[in-house]
Amino acid sequence: MKQNFEFGQICTLKESIDYSKGATVSKIVTKNKCGSTTLFSFDKGQNLSEHTAPFDAIVVILDGKCEISIAGKQNILSEGQMIIMPANIPHALEAVEAFKMMLVMIKV
Repeated sequence: MKQNFEFGQICTLKESIDYSKGATVSKIVTKNKCGSTTLFSFDKGQNLSEHTAPFDAIVVILDGKCEISIAGKQNILSEGQMIIMPANIPHALEAVEAFKMMLVMIKV
């Protein structure tokens, strides 16, 4: 298992990753054969183009605002909200403003 956080340590998720001007930043929280948890920060205007993933994924918005499209349907999410992106369905993300998220990928 790969991780960047210590077991038993309390952390504040939105303070655990920084923004970088004009960039997208990622930081692995945990990763193993069952899935992964990753923190991301996107500067305003950054995006992930439409793609699919072979596993269900949960996105939790930690800060800011983003647009997530799933199968062509646009969803605007802000801090404290989450959405489930189903496996094998096209989805994309766009930073309406700088935002941070936690992505939980479930492989089993």
